Amino acid sequence: MKSRADAQALQDLLQRNRFAEALEAAETWVARQPRTLAAWVALARAALGMGLLGRADQAAAMSITLAPQDREVRFYRALIDHRLSRTDAAIAGFRPLITTSGPFRLEASILLAEALQRCGRMDEFREHLDAGGEWQRDPRAVLHVARRQAMDDPAAAADRLRQVALGEGPEWIRRFAGFDAVRLLDELGRFREALELALHVHGSTEHGEGTGSLERSIESQRRLMQRPGWCTPRAPRVHGLALVVAMPRSGTTLLEQMLDRHPSISGIGEYEGMQNLGAAMEASGHWPDGLGELPEGLAMDLQRSYLEGARQLARPGTRVMFDKTLLTWSWLPAVAAVLPGAVGLHMARDPRDTAISLLLNNFNAGAFGWTHSLDGIRRAIELERSLLPQALDRLGIPSVSIVYERLVQDPETAARRCLDALGLPMDPAVLKPQENRRAVHTLSHEQVRRPINPISIGRWRNYAWAFDASWDPLVRLHEARLAEG
Repeated sequence: MKSRADAQALQDLLQRNRFAEALEAAETWVARQPRTLAAWVALARAALGMGLLGRADQAAAMSITLAPQDREVRFYRALIDHRLSRTDAAIAGFRPLITTSGPFRLEASILLAEALQRCGRMDEFREHLDAGGEWQRDPRAVLHVARRQAMDDPAAAADRLRQVALGEGPEWIRRFAGFDAVRLLDELGRFREALELALHVHGSTEHGEGTGSLERSIESQRRLMQRPGWCTPRAPRVHGLALVVAMPRSGTTLLEQMLDRHPSISGIGEYEGMQNLGAAMEASGHWPDGLGELPEGLAMDLQRSYLEGARQLARPGTRVMFDKTLLTWSWLPAVAAVLPGAVGLHMARDPRDTAISLLLNNFNAGAFGWTHSLDGIRRAIELERSLLPQALDRLGIPSVSIVYERLVQDPETAARRCLDALGLPMDPAVLKPQENRRAVHTLSHEQVRRPINPISIGRWRNYAWAFDASWDPLVRLHEARLAEG
């Protein structure tokens, strides 16, 4: 039996955000006492903290079974539903909690505002904010209060958010407020102010490694592809799996929202399975140079783990899972070895539009540290372009290459090409991504609530002074792709 002291130690780990240790302790606890509610709740919290949404979902389901009326259980159930884009379930879970007393009222109120905004239910968002409440005095609520203000007075909201960004508050609030202000300034046509504020926020908050890890990844892939016979699949062929292979901000969210409207396709968001697969390969010593000697048993285990987690995120009854994980292209040899048969959906967009969108948005500062400057972004795009789409063909990964501008110009043709590659018939629903009710947890959540449109094409021209001749080779390459049709 787990002692009270051990249970308290586990809570301490969670409070200190030591999620890996907490996950191990919680897994041990549920294995010994599988009917203990506190163990399952702790497991859900630890898995959520590590971004293991599939495992968190399992733990939340068991917690609900054990105690369906427990407020803590209901809160984490709704939170995990929100992270998994189960929008209606998340909102239905948060609403009763905001009328109760206790510790979850505040969190539920803030998360309800986020969920309503991200799924485009703006009338309900307005109503929730206009109802007021003590939760709006929480420092985190300043973002939602300003977003509500922006619906009536975007200039005032931008100034309010800029003051927060330039203030002395917690770094994460300054960062979020800053990039919200950047977005509003951009929409108001105050482009130089937008760029200056974005650069200030990048410079005054932490950012991770530049392009070093990407360069090492690309070099590893090139080295592997020069070896004959190394990429023989090490696991059985998979069916019903599509993987985005593209730079962030190249139109991948639009494509996901389109294909997710197909009755046979389920978008599973930016699923952590690819990162887990890569981490397991590194831990086993088979990445990168030992990939050709990857034991078939291990490859099958890795494939099974990836697919089991992905299926937990998919809508029941669908045949194809669409994984929109960013930077999958840095693990392509692993895809060829462990997930043979997966279809790569490669997208390319004008590098300047991609760059300005990356620079003006709030990406994870650790994983995407290179987004803090145009030079870093240009180098990352150069690395991606040097590999794709040629590597997909070289590795035997079936794929479709789509140019974003062509997708917007002729969405039906682009959709048909993707569906043909996935063995599915055309469905007119895919041409109306704005009717998708899934919450979007990427930076494109507002754009995809509108019908397909060319508004963002050529956006870089508003910031033309920021681009020099070093971008010309990338531009020429993209223009050649456009000319190919």
